[in-house]
Amino acid sequence: MPENRPIEAAALSTAVPSLAPDEVGALVSRLYGIDGSVKSLAGERDQNCSIETADGTRYVFKISNPSEPVSVVDFQIGALEHMARVSPDLPVPRVVRTLGGQTRDTVALAGVVQTTVRMLTYLDGIQIRETPRTAAQRRAMGALLAKLNLALRDFTHPSATHDLLWNVSAAHRLTDKLDGIDDAPRRALAELFMKRFTDHVLPRLASVRAQVIHNDYHLYNVLVAPDDHERIVGIIDFGDMLHAPLVGEVATAAAFHMTGNADPFEGPAQFVGAYHATLPLTEVEQEIVADLMATRHLITALISEWRAKRYPENRTYIMRHNPAAWEALSQMADLSRNEARDRLLTEVQKG
Repeated sequence: MPENRPIEAAALSTAVPSLAPDEVGALVSRLYGIDGSVKSLAGERDQNCSIETADGTRYVFKISNPSEPVSVVDFQIGALEHMARVSPDLPVPRVVRTLGGQTRDTVALAGVVQTTVRMLTYLDGIQIRETPRTAAQRRAMGALLAKLNLALRDFTHPSATHDLLWNVSAAHRLTDKLDGIDDAPRRALAELFMKRFTDHVLPRLASVRAQVIHNDYHLYNVLVAPDDHERIVGIIDFGDMLHAPLVGEVATAAAFHMTGNADPFEGPAQFVGAYHATLPLTEVEQEIVADLMATRHLITALISEWRAKRYPENRTYIMRHNPAAWEALSQMADLSRNEARDRLLTEVQKG
């Protein structure tokens, strides 16, 4: 793909579907034979709804963005079914089949545009973002992500390498978004980390492991038990999955632990240490994981600023990680690459 091509990947340039609750309910009843109340759930690209039946059973009904290729939906479904087979103890959603035994179906929006729908089991739990952060919780998250990656290690699919804007290892393709940062100091900060990525990470990516990864393992997408905030009961939202460098998975997840402590590296170091204890990072991966943690914050800032201008009606959701991303980049700007690496790998080096 030409590096200067405008990126409109993964349906980020198309508005989210917006079926009314009664329309959603009718679809679910027709396709699945399930009747229940419909509640809207947050989503960046797709329309997501909770379906609750009279006996309290809940499901997640997903209406894909019309520009999402069906093959990508099949990739996500295939990954969930693979994990159910090889690692049934992983707390991930299960695919619910239609009355006809299908894993997905096709519907027409507004009678014209075709899109894909599917349904998953609903995982009960509290989003980690709503709980107090603890070292034990971060380590539990790190260890579980490693187990998830081990379960996905042998999974392959023709659409696993699909183009996705939220691919930290392809951050250089977002260079054209730098001009959209109106604040000059922030633009300079973004340019600094883009250069760090292109100079030091990009040349090394060919020598690191790659596989299918979750790619969005953060405080909104991990659920814990109401009575035990260190016991993880759910991993959700596999919509950003793709085949990409494994170290990008670790860096992306670690980036969300920089807030909440006086030392912004304390939380990420605990997370990475626990991940490494289950699935060790190679020397090359250890060399660039801190760079990629900064890169995750960089692409969060660039994509959210760009999308919030395009879709002001969804601004609150789009910008939810934006302030933390800029804060993290500011915190890392005064550190050398080696200093950032050593602080992130504190617990890895202890082992």
